[in-house]
Amino acid sequence: MAKYKIAWLPGDGVGKDVMEAAKIVLDTLKLDAEYIHGDIGWEFWVNEGNPLPDRTIEMMKKTDCALFGAITSKPKDEAQKELKPELQGKGYVYSSPIVRLRQLFDLAVNMRPCKAYKGNPLNYRDNIDLVIFRENTEGMYAGVEFYPVKKDLKEAMLKYNKKMEKFMDIPEEDLAISTRIMTKKGCERIIRAAFSFAKKNGRKSVTLVEKPNVLRETGGLITKIAREIAKEYPDIELWETNIDAMCMWLVKNPEKYSVLVAENLFGDIISDLSAQLVGGLGFASSANIGENYAVFEPTHGSAPKYAGQYKVNPMAMLLTVKLMLEYLKEEEMARKLENSIAKVIEEGKVRTYDMGGNNSTLEVAEEVARNL
Repeated sequence: MAKYKIAWLPGDGVGKDVMEAAKIVLDTLKLDAEYIHGDIGWEFWVNEGNPLPDRTIEMMKKTDCALFGAITSKPKDEAQKELKPELQGKGYVYSSPIVRLRQLFDLAVNMRPCKAYKGNPLNYRDNIDLVIFRENTEGMYAGVEFYPVKKDLKEAMLKYNKKMEKFMDIPEEDLAISTRIMTKKGCERIIRAAFSFAKKNGRKSVTLVEKPNVLRETGGLITKIAREIAKEYPDIELWETNIDAMCMWLVKNPEKYSVLVAENLFGDIISDLSAQLVGGLGFASSANIGENYAVFEPTHGSAPKYAGQYKVNPMAMLLTVKLMLEYLKEEEMARKLENSIAKVIEEGKVRTYDMGGNNSTLEVAEEVARNL
């Protein structure tokens, strides 16, 4: 019996391509694992009205973690039009599978390392080593939205906040509301995860990225909690900055920052910005971690126009495999994999098109495997 059971979720588009690359490296590492395929992606939405079938969820519950490729997502109206005819008008509503997985398995911590590897021609600078901790289940992505906004809802909101007065006469169809929901538990988990990582890895600062001067209640809550938790880590400095200023400082002085922590939307923004500083989404890995389960995914999309061409950079996926190995406590394998990735990048002999080369996705994976 294999030591690990890993849910294998290729998805669609280039997700399938980069997962093939991952398998090349995992087979070379000889990880003692059983990989169990799971149906997920756009084709299952089109044909079944569910991009994350229940059978996949049940399978995942019997595994140690999941490795996920990429999936296509489209706006609600476009998604409805692509359902096969017999499913049209049946009440099916598209929702993002990865967001649903984060909610179902309570994967509260999203960790996104953004490291500049020597020799990468796409680096903004060579001394960038950022790790972003993004709260994964609450904030602006909690999914509690309203449209149209009914009169009784407006009246209920007015009862608790007089600022609602100026919206009372707006017609129902002309108003939409998104809520930013943050709990003490959610804030504590993500802040503590950031500080724990910093302590374990010898990092000297944690930067909270927020906007408490405008978002006074939600921003105020997470700021208060961060200050309290920081007292438990006297060797680690807590820095506080607003999201808009953080974007400027990341462009100006990215090397000054180490661990960044933010709620869902702000974390999404700064992690994509940070990824571009170290070569783009082709180098952006991520881990969605809960108390009992984790899903690992590169942060790039499915890029349907490149599907099956084996053109895209697999480094994001291979760095994601590294994160999975660390989660499984296979630290030596993780170290070997990162060293091999770094060597291939520095040598520059085998590169995909985005790095100025003409090698395929699988050729890059094979070169990484050879260096193992």
